[in-house]
Amino acid sequence: MSEPLTLARPYARAAFEVARDAGALSSWVDHLAFAAQAIADERVHAVVGDPRLDHGELVGLLLPPGVSADSAFAMFLALLVENRRVELLSDILALFEQYKREAEHVLKVTLRTATAISAEQENAIKAALKKRFDRNIQMQQLVDPEIIGGAVIDAGDTVIDGSVSGRLARLETALAR
Repeated sequence: MSEPLTLARPYARAAFEVARDAGALSSWVDHLAFAAQAIADERVHAVVGDPRLDHGELVGLLLPPGVSADSAFAMFLALLVENRRVELLSDILALFEQYKREAEHVLKVTLRTATAISAEQENAIKAALKKRFDRNIQMQQLVDPEIIGGAVIDAGDTVIDGSVSGRLARLETALAR
């Protein structure tokens, strides 16, 4: 069986292109998040394969309030329902957000520190990362006491480990040789 991300990728790409062309990337993120949350609800998930439930009714369950039943997003949901791919909505959302960040030249960064950092420190790190990667930075901070001190910056394919625990691990490896 194929991996969910492999199955979700063409749907996410198609949704992204439709939303981008309509200038509605942010609203599509919100709509996809609503639909992904709805399908994750066990009551909704329980009726997904029920033959008594019409495709249009399932689309209606997944459609965010205020979104027209004849909108591009509703047609996208109808395609997912018809192809029995609604379970992929969370993967489609994750890929869609990734495509959106790439289009907007935004890099998602996770900063792990032993203690919380100040807004001034966060801004300095963002500025340095923006200069290094030539992208706007979307940063998520995590407090992880196990790193003892310093910080670990996870920027997609690049990990910058300036933590005390990382230095100790490198020292241990060097001494073991």
